[in-house]
Amino acid sequence: MAIEKVKGFEVRTELLYDLGHHMWVEELGDGRVRIGMDALGWETSGTLAHLSISDVGSEVRRGEPFGSLEAEKYVGPLIAPLSGRVVAVNHESVADPARVEADPYGAGWLIELEASDLDDERSGLVEGAEEVKARFAQKVTEYRLEGVIAE
Repeated sequence: MAIEKVKGFEVRTELLYDLGHHMWVEELGDGRVRIGMDALGWETSGTLAHLSISDVGSEVRRGEPFGSLEAEKYVGPLIAPLSGRVVAVNHESVADPARVEADPYGAGWLIELEASDLDDERSGLVEGAEEVKARFAQKVTEYRLEGVIAE
């Protein structure tokens, strides 16, 4: 696990990212992926109060909700970075959303999917350590300029 600090935020550089929706994707093999919220996502949302996640067996589509969250500064959908069938839900994160904040890239993961179109859909994700760091840094700078997060 390669965790690096980028402008004060931890980032796992080997993961794929949908930075527009603050989701990371970890390839587990055999077309299966694990999905969670990145550190910038929970920082901009504030303290997480409630998570709701699609059930195992549900079909999700890239760009559409797979759940929702209620937090101090944001209430709204969790947007799927990939399409597929939900094969696992992290019920511990749903029961205790603080896990997402405490360990967003580990114990705080949200769902696992059997991805239906990973090869085509991965082009919409950010990947590669240097690209991930550069794009994440750009997003942090953008949010600081907009006043979304503090310096």
